[in-house]
Amino acid sequence: MPPIPGSGLAKGLAVTLRTMTKKTVTEQYPDAQPELAPRTRGVIGLFEENCTVCMLCARECPDWCIYIDSHKETVPAATPGGRDRSRNVLDRFAIDFSLCMYCGICIEVCPFDALFWSPEFEYSETDIRDLTHERDKLREWMWTVPAPPALDPGAEEPKELAAARKTADKLAAQQEAARPAEPHADEQARAAEQPTRPMGDSKQQTDQPRPTSDQPRPTSDQPEQEGRE
Repeated sequence: MPPIPGSGLAKGLAVTLRTMTKKTVTEQYPDAQPELAPRTRGVIGLFEENCTVCMLCARECPDWCIYIDSHKETVPAATPGGRDRSRNVLDRFAIDFSLCMYCGICIEVCPFDALFWSPEFEYSETDIRDLTHERDKLREWMWTVPAPPALDPGAEEPKELAAARKTADKLAAQQEAARPAEPHADEQARAAEQPTRPMGDSKQQTDQPRPTSDQPRPTSDQPEQEGRE
């Protein structure tokens, strides 16, 4: 069935009429900040402690806007007779946001969770060269990264948390088992240091001289008689 002439124009006018009847809402930016989605792609933050200089983010970047420099250091062996190892030390990590197209590939391919999305978008510059953020500035963006969403209550606990909790419980059990033994050992040491005394003699009896059978013991009547005389 051929379309009715003028049907497209009628649909367009219907959309215009519906829009005209709605109330206009204007967001007062920058006085009022907009409500952004939780997964907004604003700027990329760097968690430098997790970076191992594997270069995966720089290799997979389609715009080649990530610059990484590093050097190798020799780490001495932890045990005697062991072999020294070498590790990569990060010297420079920079992202040129004037070239970045915010595809998020660098964040997805990072195997050690060193890159994160931040919803911050107010970092425009008058000079295009200032849009290259070095690692110090990328680290500051980490403070604006939102917390990850909570896990499903019915989901399985991560293996890392289960292993850490098991180790903590084992250490706490060892500490609890060692606590009762310490006071018992201290009491034995104190008992060994104290001198032994004969049975049946108290401290007051050993300090005071014992009366002999020749000397009469004082009675309660003698002090009264001496006071009267």
